[in-house]
Amino acid sequence: MKKIVLTILTLIQLQFLLAQNRIPVFVSGADGHKSYRIPAIINLPNGNLLAFCEGRVHGSGDFGDINIVLKISKDKGNTWEKLQTVVDADSLQAGNPAPVIDLTDPAYQQGRIFLFYNTGNNSEGEVRKRNGLREVWYKTSIDGGNTWSDAINITLQTHKPFQPQLNPAYSFKEDWRSYANTPGHAMQFTAGEYKGRIFVAANHSAGNPQKQFEDYAAHGFYTDDHGKTFHISETIQMPGSNESMATELSNNKLMMNSRNQKADIKARIVSISSDGGATWEKSYFDTTLIDPVNQGSILTIGKKNGKAILAFCNAADTKNRDNLTLRISFDEGKNWKKNIPIDKSGDDKEKDFTAYSDMVKISNNKIGILYERDEYAAIVFTVIDWKK
Repeated sequence: MKKIVLTILTLIQLQFLLAQNRIPVFVSGADGHKSYRIPAIINLPNGNLLAFCEGRVHGSGDFGDINIVLKISKDKGNTWEKLQTVVDADSLQAGNPAPVIDLTDPAYQQGRIFLFYNTGNNSEGEVRKRNGLREVWYKTSIDGGNTWSDAINITLQTHKPFQPQLNPAYSFKEDWRSYANTPGHAMQFTAGEYKGRIFVAANHSAGNPQKQFEDYAAHGFYTDDHGKTFHISETIQMPGSNESMATELSNNKLMMNSRNQKADIKARIVSISSDGGATWEKSYFDTTLIDPVNQGSILTIGKKNGKAILAFCNAADTKNRDNLTLRISFDEGKNWKKNIPIDKSGDDKEKDFTAYSDMVKISNNKIGILYERDEYAAIVFTVIDWKK
């Protein structure tokens, strides 16, 4: 009887979401997973959308039996095909999907999708104590995400775990422990000196756990040869910088936008690179981009007067994961002229109503947003006309 009641409630909720132009993509409790979290989305040259997330088998916890799952839409997000599991690490954790399509490899003229992800053999708290290891992998697809290659482990190129027996060049000072990609999509440079470079924003903890998560710092890794070799960027010199996403600016520049895990300032950390993400010329808090210690997504959606037009989406609140808001900048993040409310709880309850998100460009005036909603009950998709 209880199961029937829950099914009826779920159907009512789904109908409500559809009426609001919020398309349920991953619904917790469906398709063999108790919970779905950590959305990421990309579009292909043919217009298909690929939505990834973590399928958490037994519950909503960050560690446990977690798969990376995918759904494909061939009609701009109105409908989605059946769920497929792309990564299954048996009973362990596979997560932080960071997809990107390589459009510059002459060997794959239709494009090759890269899916970067992490695996872990213990919880984040234990890995910070060096009781476990987080690894970095990727898979590729050359048929639009229908089939995938075997996984390739790139941990020793992108991570600095204290394992001198594997890599004598690493020292105790490079004792990276916890490690995570993004969350959200990775990016590829489309123009300039670094055209073709794939950059994956990431973060790590270094050394023993510190107060206010000061052992955390953001960084990135990149490839200039279509995944044959990888290089690690400089570390952001702001203790507590954490989950990050990057996007392309003009004149070979890159912007990385990071979560402040210290929570002393409830705003996003912005870092600018002038050499394609290898080093960082400056990092600062953008106090316009308020944040409750959560994930945020950033995307380049066009150009105006030679400058990148940026879209940024997060829970624009300093207390709760709520008030999902889309912001638009016409001057590469110096100012955010347009603020578009996306979704809000509508009450004063302290709950995670809108949390992690990712964005994809649908057309010159439309952005698709894939985001967690209603205390992680579902990951939904909506399309916004940002020029209205």
